[in-house]
Amino acid sequence: MPVVSPEKLATLQQHADDIRNICILAHVDHGKTSLTDALLATNGIISPKLAGKIRYLDSRPDEQIRGITMESSAISLFFSMLRRPTPDDKPIPKEYLINLIDSPGHIDFSSEVSTASRLCDGAVVLVDAVEGVCSQTVTVLRQTWIEKLKPLLVINKIDRLVIELKMTPGEAYIHLSKLLEQVNAVLGSFFQGERMEEDLNWRERMDERVAAAASKEVKLGDIESEAGDLQFEERDDEELYFAPEKNNVIFSSAVDGWAFTVRQFASLYEKKLGIKRSIMEKVLWGDFYLDPKTKKVLSRKHLKGRNLKPMFVQLVLEQVWAVYQATTGGDHGKGDPTLLEKITKSLNITIQPHIARSRDPRLLLTTVFSSWLPLSTALLVSVVESLPSPKVAQAERLPEMLEESPGSSHIDPSVKDAMVNFKTSKSDPVVAYVSKVVSIPESELPENKRRAGQLSAEEARELARKKRAEFARVQAAESNGMEDLATALDSVALDDSTPEVEEKQVDPERLIGFARMYSGTLSVGDALYVLAPKFSPANPHAAPEPKKVIVTALYMLMGRNLESLDSVPAGVIFGLGGLDGHILKSGTLCSQLEGSVNLAGVNMAGKPIVRVALEPVNPADLDKMIVGLKLLVRSDPCAEYEQFESGEHVLLTAGELHLERCLTDLKERFARCDIQAGAPIVPYKETIVRADEMRPPANKELGRGAVVGVTTSKQVNLTIRVRPLPANVTEFLLKNPGAIKRMYSERNTVADDEQENEVDGEQQHIEADEDLLDGKSLSPDELKKQLQATLESGKGREGWKGVIDKIAAFGPRRIGPNLLIDATKDGHFPKVFTPEKQNGDDSSPKADEALQAAHLCDKVTYAFQLAMNQGPLCNEPVQGVAIIVEDLTVAATDDDEIPARDHLGRLTGEVIKTVQQCIRQGFLDWSPRLMLAMYSCEIQASTEVLGRVYDVLTRRRGHVLSEQMKEGTPFFTIQSVIPVAESFGFADEMRKRTSGAAQPQLIFAGFEILDEDPFWQPFTEDDLEDLGELADKENVAKRYMDGVRKRKGLLVEGRGVRVAAEKQKTLKR
Repeated sequence: MPVVSPEKLATLQQHADDIRNICILAHVDHGKTSLTDALLATNGIISPKLAGKIRYLDSRPDEQIRGITMESSAISLFFSMLRRPTPDDKPIPKEYLINLIDSPGHIDFSSEVSTASRLCDGAVVLVDAVEGVCSQTVTVLRQTWIEKLKPLLVINKIDRLVIELKMTPGEAYIHLSKLLEQVNAVLGSFFQGERMEEDLNWRERMDERVAAAASKEVKLGDIESEAGDLQFEERDDEELYFAPEKNNVIFSSAVDGWAFTVRQFASLYEKKLGIKRSIMEKVLWGDFYLDPKTKKVLSRKHLKGRNLKPMFVQLVLEQVWAVYQATTGGDHGKGDPTLLEKITKSLNITIQPHIARSRDPRLLLTTVFSSWLPLSTALLVSVVESLPSPKVAQAERLPEMLEESPGSSHIDPSVKDAMVNFKTSKSDPVVAYVSKVVSIPESELPENKRRAGQLSAEEARELARKKRAEFARVQAAESNGMEDLATALDSVALDDSTPEVEEKQVDPERLIGFARMYSGTLSVGDALYVLAPKFSPANPHAAPEPKKVIVTALYMLMGRNLESLDSVPAGVIFGLGGLDGHILKSGTLCSQLEGSVNLAGVNMAGKPIVRVALEPVNPADLDKMIVGLKLLVRSDPCAEYEQFESGEHVLLTAGELHLERCLTDLKERFARCDIQAGAPIVPYKETIVRADEMRPPANKELGRGAVVGVTTSKQVNLTIRVRPLPANVTEFLLKNPGAIKRMYSERNTVADDEQENEVDGEQQHIEADEDLLDGKSLSPDELKKQLQATLESGKGREGWKGVIDKIAAFGPRRIGPNLLIDATKDGHFPKVFTPEKQNGDDSSPKADEALQAAHLCDKVTYAFQLAMNQGPLCNEPVQGVAIIVEDLTVAATDDDEIPARDHLGRLTGEVIKTVQQCIRQGFLDWSPRLMLAMYSCEIQASTEVLGRVYDVLTRRRGHVLSEQMKEGTPFFTIQSVIPVAESFGFADEMRKRTSGAAQPQLIFAGFEILDEDPFWQPFTEDDLEDLGELADKENVAKRYMDGVRKRKGLLVEGRGVRVAAEKQKTLKR
């Protein structure tokens, strides 16, 4: 197919009904980029011979070296096909524009998948025919479900069933039908989950109505007539599933360049068998058999014991297998020439003589398939026929999407109408969504690129000058005269110095928005408001107020290249210039501020977990590095940058591979200086447990965890008890931080403590504001009810009865999974669930008022927040602990006549310090535990390398959860967990040990208690006998704890390297 000009593609953008916006989603290495190559070959962008090998959309050097996609990239393709306007008319050629986004499959780059899917209307989901449904396959299917994208299933790499697994067509059919069932089971689980939630909500609504009816003594029939929804509405899930007869399943092999749908074969056999195409489509897949004598289609029950093959095997798979046999089968893989000749005659294909004589059997294979079942035709015809145009998709998807957006009730009806009904005129409101920002070197922008065959006068003169310099150099080399040589050298020095200057010029990076138009038409020079992800139309002028931005450039995204556009209509995916400094990662562009819409609520699948401290090799480059980090954070949807109090510059990334890519970008593009990364900083959490063997409690009278504290001035006495929270309560609090934020923001009566610095206060306000946008969190009443039920159920519930009304604070950061409980006689503390302060405004003493315990409550609360944020083991956050304040008294002093205000300043520090020390002592009175961040790890490996996989997992302190063999394949799927601290270099080691046969996929799976006391020492007689006084076994928890303490500059207790006198080395040498 000839190369399509950008002008032609730009004209096609105006016809919204002929546009399809699709993204290609799959697990890593399932063939997305190879499939895209075959589509690019149809537009003349790459040679058809190189399709599947060149991986055109992997434009980064590290993507090409590793062979995986790391960034989602978009390209616009032209496709022309014959279509009948009505069934009786003659087919006429129709042209389509397909905006395609190729996305990564690696778990580290799942945020790229989230950003790509929001821009599209349909998704092509690939599944490897051998590996089947993998972890990322489920993730991308969930993404299509959440974003309401219409999916199309491509079962890729079917060639592996023929060549690697040597399956017969019958075995392959059984294998493919099981694979299809697995994919449909995943979709069914999503549907079932949603229906169960809807059913629960419906039951709750009905209970409320029945209760209301009972109170008003209204008959139930009256409610039915008003509401009309007493019956739970059943919904059919028929349309959800993939079925070849619906033409939403494509069978393909991207590397061999072929694909087909059931419809293609139905039209092939329509005349031959005399069966209508519409009927043929329905019976080609499934338990249908062709009677060879009568040429009639039979179902399984009419077989009468005859051994017939299913029609899909007989009419489809056997023909594909025959081509493989004829080209790459036979003796020594040289093929079968007579069979090949028979096939080419029956298919009416002519093979060029030079290809027929070729010694490469794969060339013959791809030639036959590209003439008979070209991949691009099957895929693009299915995309055009099965997936919706932007107009249809927006009418289906947007009403619900707008309903879920922040402040949906305040959206201007004209904006809503323009988006849902797809209005594209210049007068309609413009709404565009920028899903991510990409960084592009300035020299690669279309306005700075020289067109082929077009030279300006200045460029022509420069070229001529370089030619003359070259000619002079050649003459100088030939002549022997010193004078000629000297003049030639002079001229060379003059002319050659210019390129060096050019090389030193830094090519600045420009940020381009990766966006989708939803309504109106956008032109260069238009002014738009940039709305941040936290914007709400309910309060459009809230700080930071959205700014107007002038659109400086519009681009058509063409993979590695960009093409300039003058205007962009609705329904198009495009690039946008002029956003530098106005947008961080994503945002919405709108032509009006009042009543505008915020679409920027993309839920990121991967949270950054791997933290690394960075520093420049040359300290003078520090400013360069900081500027580079800020640029990197903007252009990467998942990377984050923090500066710690210690002055460390820390980069947060999703995983090891993502970190590697970020560092490469930082060194080569954004900072352009040498940067060294420290050892990865892994998060830990601290908690306490009730262990079987614990040392006796420190205070035997008060019991375990109780501490009596006195301030240094002996003026304040307090008794604090530390207890572990029940596991179900901790889990509940971890799940609902949003509800706690919401409660604080709605009440807004708990003032920030005056001791808290202003930055911290601002942060808390921002967090509260952010949660106002989240409508899904529990209301304060529901939170109280559910927390009470959780506290008063389960093991040891007696001790927690009536505690709900005594909760004074959550921590750390006011939303964490720890409780501060007020058990003082007078109940001095303001309670979380009772907004009215019982004793008036007690926190700040009035003039001439004597000091009371209530004046110190906010100091105790602040100390609790500090203690929960930095635990006693290694200053990491604490989880699952209840701090009960049993007594807080202020002792009378001689200088009582001095007002309380004068005492307060001195006592603040004392109280905070004493409370922290008490909490620390109470914490260590129990059996302390470290909680490790864990990855869930999925590995697919063949039986030969299974032992080595277990070996690497065991060495990295991982443990296997399950092991399943994939039916019909020699592969095992191993599910395991591995600590994040042990995961660095894990993927490389696994690949090395298994010679590349096993690829682990690591997904962050939360925190898990390491069941080992970091302070454990043998103290029972049995332990002392077994292990000796020195405990000759490694304490892993202590090793982790000491590592963190060392990094933070805290005191590391315990003996050093020397173990025993006989092993001691002379330190002087």
